[in-house]
Amino acid sequence: MFEGKNGKCIDEIGDDHLASAATTPLRPDAFAMTDKEKIEAIEEDMAHILHTLGMDLTDDSLKGTPRRVAKMFVKEIFGGLHPDKKPKLSTFDNNYKYGEMLVEKNITVYSTCEHHLLPIVGKAHVAYISNGNVIGLSKMNRIVDYYAKRPQVQERLTMQVVQALQKALGTDDVACIIDAKHLCVNSRGIRDVASSTVTSEFGGKFKEDSVKREFLDYIKLETEFE
Repeated sequence: MFEGKNGKCIDEIGDDHLASAATTPLRPDAFAMTDKEKIEAIEEDMAHILHTLGMDLTDDSLKGTPRRVAKMFVKEIFGGLHPDKKPKLSTFDNNYKYGEMLVEKNITVYSTCEHHLLPIVGKAHVAYISNGNVIGLSKMNRIVDYYAKRPQVQERLTMQVVQALQKALGTDDVACIIDAKHLCVNSRGIRDVASSTVTSEFGGKFKEDSVKREFLDYIKLETEFE
């Protein structure tokens, strides 16, 4: 029986929601295999899982499933594990001297819970206050997507987004709120389809009550188009 770092066996841990650190737990040899090699290995593993469940892999509907899942894992939903895929967060001078808060709200979050490998789906709201540098708006969406595309816990994802933008912008004044549904709660276990999880990370000036309130007021605004 596998044990966690706290010495507890997996059965003891059960369905507990555990968090480790702000960095994704990767082995030192995580990228020793090529993507092609990983796909081939996962294809075999997935075929074994389906076979163990009693599925007939000679059926036309199923025979391609192990490879489809393997490609999806490596190329899509866990593609954010590889550091080479991290978006370049190039910044430029704030020449127009915009000194107020910039908020990018309702960024779509598609991630995967690392405890049950079920989807996490929701919205992220990200903000920063420039200290001389600004970043392209789409980069904020891309950095959320990059860290979401890996086995995750929502707390870690929220922190990773903030830390990445703080580093790129050279300022602590960054904040992120994520509101998401976890299918490990909605579709199994307690099966509470109505609940969602909200996490937040506030850095620098965003720890001040007035700035935090301003951010929260912005993300409540309705966005309408004629």
